[in-house]
Amino acid sequence: MEPVISLNNVTKRFGQNVAVDDVTIDVPSGQCFAWLGPNGCGKTTLIRMMLGLARISSGSIKVRGRSVPGQTQEALARVGAIVEEPRFYPYLSGRKNLEIWAAHQGADAYAQIAPSLDRVGLTSRATDKVGGYSLGMRQRLGVARALLNDPELLVLDEPTNGLDPAGLQEFRNMIKELVREGRSVFISSHILSEVELMADHLAIIEKGKMLTHGSLDDLKRGGTHAIAVRTTDPDAAERLLGALPFSLGVSRPAPDTVNVKVQEIQDDMLLHTGRELFQNGIGVIELRKEGETLERRFLELTGGLAGELGGRMGDVTPGGASTPGPAAREQR
Repeated sequence: MEPVISLNNVTKRFGQNVAVDDVTIDVPSGQCFAWLGPNGCGKTTLIRMMLGLARISSGSIKVRGRSVPGQTQEALARVGAIVEEPRFYPYLSGRKNLEIWAAHQGADAYAQIAPSLDRVGLTSRATDKVGGYSLGMRQRLGVARALLNDPELLVLDEPTNGLDPAGLQEFRNMIKELVREGRSVFISSHILSEVELMADHLAIIEKGKMLTHGSLDDLKRGGTHAIAVRTTDPDAAERLLGALPFSLGVSRPAPDTVNVKVQEIQDDMLLHTGRELFQNGIGVIELRKEGETLERRFLELTGGLAGELGGRMGDVTPGGASTPGPAAREQR
């Protein structure tokens, strides 16, 4: 199946600054693909180039098999998109904003207004002025607008910003439903936990350069796994566990816990670990698998670059202060 997006050595420079650095990847059709990286890494810049809103410095882009630029109108005919925060007329209702947009798309788009509002959960607020909408509601209205042309491909830039937990769950379910319908979804995000719950494939980008890409399972499988042992004698346990035949090293994530790094956790490894501890008189409080998570894999690949460990990443200086200046926003 032809990829829905093809990027070939795509580079974008702003003077001496490289915002997107020689990116090559084919994005599979009919799946949710996540472009994952911290704020300021070039995610939005890449999306703007894909949609013909910014010129590439070098390389080539194809969307739905058509070149951008060159065949931009044909490429984007069945593409819906949100770039950064969606903008609307605040003094008009949500429905009226969509009607104005649909007027440029045609009768088919107008017929999609009601089902699109229903799909994003805004039917009951459709007649309210957008100026009274929360950020999360404006994000959802942006998705509704992106659905008006019955897109084969949705390109969504940080679409979960401002959503509460219930809204996040609704959004995940909506994305999964769109994929089940055969559509392709390209999402940029810096929220690791959300990406892990909705994406089939993803790419990790840092400072404009793609570090790795693949299916979520493959990326996690390529990382590290561990057997975690909470014990009454962590010093003795650390010496013993480091000598196990399958051990790739040990660490102490907590004062009473020793982690045994392994390539892949097998049940017989757990049995062997417990037996060795008991036979040597070392008390075991807990013995469990520590599988790879997307967050841990991201930190391994980026050398620990993350604003927070709660699943969100931001622009952080060595002193810990946020630095979302104009240059950083331009390179999102």
